[in-house]
Amino acid sequence: MRAPVRPSGALVVAACAAALVISAVLDALSPTSSVPDAASTGWSTALTGLLLAVPGAVVQALGPRTTTRGRDRAHPVAVVLLLGGLLWAVDGVSASWLLHALTAGDGTGATAAFWSYNRLGAWLLLPLPLVLLLVHDGALPRGRVWRPAALVGLASTALLPVVVLGVPSSVVGQPPVPGVDLDPVPVPLPEPVWEAVWVLARALVPVSLLVPFALLVARSRGPAGPARDRSRWMLWSALVALLTMLTVWALPDGFTSAALTVSCAVVAASCAVALVRPDLVDVDRLLGGTLVWALVAGSVLVVDVVLVAAASALLGGALPEREAALVAVLLVTAVYGPLRERVWSAVRRLVLGDRDDPWHALSSLAQALERSGSAREQLLVVAESVAHAFRVDDVVVEVDRADGGSLVAVHGRHLEPDARRELPLVYRGEPLGRLLLPAGPGCGTGRSRLSRRDERLLGDLVRQAALAARAEALAEDLQASRARILAVREEDRRRVRRDLHDGLGPVLGAAVMAVDTVRNLAPDLPEPAQRMLGRVRDDVQEALAEVRRLVHELRPPALDDLGLVGALRQHADRLGVAGLDVSVRAAADLEAASLPAAVEVAAYRIAGEAVTNAARHARATRCSVHLGRRGSALEVVVDDDGRGIDPAAPAGVGLASLKERARELGGSCTVTCPPGGGTRVEALLPLTAIEPAVPQQVARA
Repeated sequence: MRAPVRPSGALVVAACAAALVISAVLDALSPTSSVPDAASTGWSTALTGLLLAVPGAVVQALGPRTTTRGRDRAHPVAVVLLLGGLLWAVDGVSASWLLHALTAGDGTGATAAFWSYNRLGAWLLLPLPLVLLLVHDGALPRGRVWRPAALVGLASTALLPVVVLGVPSSVVGQPPVPGVDLDPVPVPLPEPVWEAVWVLARALVPVSLLVPFALLVARSRGPAGPARDRSRWMLWSALVALLTMLTVWALPDGFTSAALTVSCAVVAASCAVALVRPDLVDVDRLLGGTLVWALVAGSVLVVDVVLVAAASALLGGALPEREAALVAVLLVTAVYGPLRERVWSAVRRLVLGDRDDPWHALSSLAQALERSGSAREQLLVVAESVAHAFRVDDVVVEVDRADGGSLVAVHGRHLEPDARRELPLVYRGEPLGRLLLPAGPGCGTGRSRLSRRDERLLGDLVRQAALAARAEALAEDLQASRARILAVREEDRRRVRRDLHDGLGPVLGAAVMAVDTVRNLAPDLPEPAQRMLGRVRDDVQEALAEVRRLVHELRPPALDDLGLVGALRQHADRLGVAGLDVSVRAAADLEAASLPAAVEVAAYRIAGEAVTNAARHARATRCSVHLGRRGSALEVVVDDDGRGIDPAAPAGVGLASLKERARELGGSCTVTCPPGGGTRVEALLPLTAIEPAVPQQVARA
């Protein structure tokens, strides 16, 4: 149960608002005509304090809580923002009081106000690295590298404020201010020591910001989730603050205070969003868009400066400054204009993927699908393309099969039901499957990290690819069924041939011999009986011939008698009489191997047809047949030195039958004419039995 929120956040906001009112009143009562260098208006600083305190109060009231020693406490970032807001508010009131005391008052409290404004004001930037370090999970980073680095960074940040508390004004170059004691609390150290410490403290300021920023970048590249989104929110705010300060750096000094206020407000507001509603908007899109605009603006600025300098150098002062600026603008438009769109597209694709370029996403997916083979490979390509195009770590694509099973492709990790968003894939009202994506942080089940526009684009892309994968799966199932039917048919033919050859054939042969024996033993039978026995013998002899013909047509007898290699050599010997020199070579493991019946018949028919074609049509004198294994397939290669095949000639029945026999088994057969002449027939026939489809086939990337 969440503990009741204490009203401290609201009190701090009220105090900061009061400080803003006091600063504004004091600034209004102070004449602006004679403002000394040591003083300035303080209302903008007090406003910065209020802009820090409000997000701190929001985080305290609505943000995540932490437990320390069994007590429920506000998130540490809320505490840092509230205390930082108070510090900025006090600094603003001190600045306004100092200005009023020096310009409109009698100097009362000027020394205390100066000390508070000038000395304590050095602590104003301490909340920034603290927020960057604590926003991830409310604690300093762990590990042998990041924990010491974070402590060193915080020590570097605190060194300058500590030194400012006691450094003599002469060391920092502060001119005397009438009525103000610049060093109310002197520290007795030699001035050279103070100068060295002052230089060191200022030099370590970049280190104090470099470590938290590097940690932020590392955490923003971590696994998807609320913690990474918080880091990316802070990375975006740091980028906006940096761009704001760089922009103001090129403007007059009067804008520095406003830029600092805007930067602090952006960082504080980002903290509140990161801890309370990190899914408020797509932070990846926001970060990518900001980065794109920053690069574009920086490129324009660099080109402007370079071209203006080049134009001035080339013209040698011949043109006035305004005309030179006009020429520079025209050159920028002519040179940078064609490159702007390319830079825009490249950076957005790097940060956001292809979600803003549907045509590129579609073409990339189409090209990847063309290079893929089976339905599982196609689905895996779809999952990988979605992950790449939309910068999603985990993607699961499921496609329903006609037999009630499913094809599943997983990119990354398999998503649990309570941590995923399911997008149905529907075509013409018929469900095809589903696309599973990680659920958004803090959204619960049913909401994805992508926008509605992204989900619509995903549906359009994946639907067509899933339809193609399902069609490919149906084709694969059909081919597998066809191959299984063919294998069963050939095995049945082998069994029937064996039964006919070993059973019915001998019985009929014995019947013929029995009739002949009866006629020999009883030569004095009446003529009608002799004629009847003769007709019986002829009928049995005819039946025996029919059985032999069936045995030969069901399956070449040589395959069972001699094996595949021996049968091909016998066929080669018969063609050798016609003047064709045929050599048959086989791998050692195929000489006595027992091959599937369907594979044996297909290999025998393909090789036999190819050799016969070489003898009849190619006018070849030499022909070689090679049998070997390639992976889990039988490779049949037939080469001859004939005249080849005319490319313009239509494909005959023989060549078509070669390819059809291979396709029946799920294999392939190609007929080519090498550059050196002749013809090559190459067939691959799967040796492994094609198993029935399992209920769910999973492919992982």
